[in-house]
Amino acid sequence: MITLTAKTTGQIHAKSARITANTLRVRLDDGREVSVPFTEVSWLKWLAKATPKQRANWSIEPGGFALYWPDLDDGIEVCHLLDSQPIA
Repeated sequence: MITLTAKTTGQIHAKSARITANTLRVRLDDGREVSVPFTEVSWLKWLAKATPKQRANWSIEPGGFALYWPDLDDGIEVCHLLDSQPIA
């Protein structure tokens, strides 16, 4: 018998991301895309206050568990995006 189990948020990883003027869009390895209006989310104020150049300089952490902005020394874990929970 084959049983399907859903991945937990800790098992889902980012494959790609893009940033528009006020939205972070993250494509996940399970095929979904999460869109977050970072200008409207209180725990992402640091990203909203960043310059376009700072926001453009990001990377996906090894394994895809998070996005990181070296110029801002901050990042977002995929599980927090899915749970809509603050990072700290």
